Amino acid sequence: MNDVARAAGVSMMTVSNVLNDRPRVGKETRARVLDVVAHLGYEINLTARHLRAGRTDTVAFVVPGFQTYFDEIADRLAAAFGAQGRHLVVESTGARPENELAALSSVRLSMYDGVILSVAGLTLTEIEGVRTTAPLVLLGEVEVPERFDHVMLANAEGAALATARMLATGSRRIAIAGGDPGGPHDGAGMAAIRRAGWVRAHEGAGLTADPALVAPGAGVGPEVGREAVRHLERSGVDYDGVFAVTDSTAVGVLAGLAEAGRRVPQDVQVVGFDNLDLAEFTVPGLTSVDPGRDAVAHHAARLLQRRIDGATPEPEHVVVPVRLVERGTTRAS
Repeated sequence: MNDVARAAGVSMMTVSNVLNDRPRVGKETRARVLDVVAHLGYEINLTARHLRAGRTDTVAFVVPGFQTYFDEIADRLAAAFGAQGRHLVVESTGARPENELAALSSVRLSMYDGVILSVAGLTLTEIEGVRTTAPLVLLGEVEVPERFDHVMLANAEGAALATARMLATGSRRIAIAGGDPGGPHDGAGMAAIRRAGWVRAHEGAGLTADPALVAPGAGVGPEVGREAVRHLERSGVDYDGVFAVTDSTAVGVLAGLAEAGRRVPQDVQVVGFDNLDLAEFTVPGLTSVDPGRDAVAHHAARLLQRRIDGATPEPEHVVVPVRLVERGTTRAS
């Protein structure tokens, strides 16, 4: 900075103001300083700055995988934290408990100003064992200790809403894709909760959800959805609707139905969950449960920011409401 100040004919304070984008420097002076910075190849020592300031200006978003849902949440978080001058770092755990625990270690937490972790593989007991004072917000459908801020979706309500919509427009044999009870930690995970909502909707209509309509295949994604339809077709199970636990799974369901020569929505109605941007571009457009991604990102950023700022309020457990967005894969009322 001294070299830049000498070459530009200004004080070191002026150089500091320019580099930190403070408004108290004239336009011509700012341009002259930036020209000298470029000519000399000066770069700010971010490590030294962070050590001096006691912060890293980065926030971590730790997710089970780089599925489209988390991509869209990350976009929103990056914008929220970017407005505060922070960068977002995204890590994948593969939904493996050991990787999620590693993300919660004191060494890893010290690398960031704060961490938002989407929990998929850890049990309540394992999360109970985490001891940290670092700013941390948890996302996901697992039960978490009261002492942590937690944001989750109204998963059962959304699944019930999706299933009830198809029941209201004539479907009576609604399969579920991606809700196989064989998945890891299924008893408390997303698949189990959405499957419970599927069951609840049937009960609300005075019907029984047939276990034969739970297509095998743990996990989510297009391949799971397509294989679910192939299984239904091979087994000869009668079905006239499919609730896919994610939109990416629903894309595979639509592909499988096209292979089988089934018309959507005339023969089989389909509803997904996530209301991803791609839902508008399937053929026909995908009816989907909107989980409120804007609200998820807003609450996660808000809760983390107050911890970063040093506030110590009572932890919040936020359940984000859902709504159904109707498109062409369901019939008109």
